[in-house]
Amino acid sequence: VQLVESGGGLVQPGGSLRLSCTISEDTVGTNAMGWFRQAPGKEREFVAARRWSGGTTYYADSVKGRFSVSSDKAASTMYLQMNFLKSEDTAVYYCAAGRPIISTIRTAQAYNNWGQGTQVTVSS
Repeated sequence: VQLVESGGGLVQPGGSLRLSCTISEDTVGTNAMGWFRQAPGKEREFVAARRWSGGTTYYADSVKGRFSVSSDKAASTMYLQMNFLKSEDTAVYYCAAGRPIISTIRTAQAYNNWGQGTQVTVSS
């Protein structure tokens, strides 16, 4: 399973970006996709996650109300729409696919397939 990300870049505070993550092979073997980010000198942290079957989307408190996840299962693609970006959102963003259970869906260790990461920089 290979994940390919796109959509990062430089944006001013208050701006928006949309990240895309496409799984290059059949999604069999995974049941959810998550987004994580890692800022310089910090640990990787959970951003959002959703099961391919739909239902609840999970968000970190720091992005709730500003970020949203959508998915196109037919295209094996999940999107992270990021609005009202802040400087503290600056990080490398990673998508991940795996078979987490509900209690681990926010945990990086529950995902065994990772994208290459895309840089998001929020700065004026």
